[in-house]
Amino acid sequence: MNVDLAGPAGRLEALVEGPEAPRFAAVVCHPHPAMGGTMHNHATYRLAKAVVARGGASLRFNTRGTGRSAGSYDAGRGEADDARAALAWLAEARPNVPLLSCGFSFGAWMAALAGEADARVAAFLLSGVAVRVEGIEDFRETGRLRNLAAPLAVVQGENDPLGPPVEIEAALAGSRGPRRLALVNGAGHLFLEDLDGLQVEAEAALEWLLERA
Repeated sequence: MNVDLAGPAGRLEALVEGPEAPRFAAVVCHPHPAMGGTMHNHATYRLAKAVVARGGASLRFNTRGTGRSAGSYDAGRGEADDARAALAWLAEARPNVPLLSCGFSFGAWMAALAGEADARVAAFLLSGVAVRVEGIEDFRETGRLRNLAAPLAVVQGENDPLGPPVEIEAALAGSRGPRRLALVNGAGHLFLEDLDGLQVEAEAALEWLLERA
């Protein structure tokens, strides 16, 4: 179902999928809008599909200046506010179930930023976590992942040049809360080599998270 949310910069174009009475609800954030990222990105779609496959309701949305969403790109600051607005909308639209903050690449950082201080967020599912990309230094702090108290699962491509698994493992080491890292064999950053593998690992990660949420 296509919906328009009230975002901090105006309308946020969004898409809600899944049952009216879900097991859980999840916001799924898309990759970098300045690099062509939208809510229809392949990996973002697969994360949302995994949510629905496990009985959840997913909310994908375009950040400001993307698609029909109002406003203009704000280097991650405004986009994190957009994600906060999406979480608030979904919490009200699908109440009384665990709320998850999810995202791919740039969207993984938006999901972490939006959910880190939101007591309603029960868990995080991040994929393609980018630790080597330029232009997002203001919010790309690996310590942010370590400091999240809620359960966090990461699905990463085995050959991701922007987030090598060894660096993701280091970013998660010593975390406050439960952590899970799964790799998609042979996949790069965009998971185009194995999108099915991304969805399989995302579904397994969601089950792991829901057991701990």
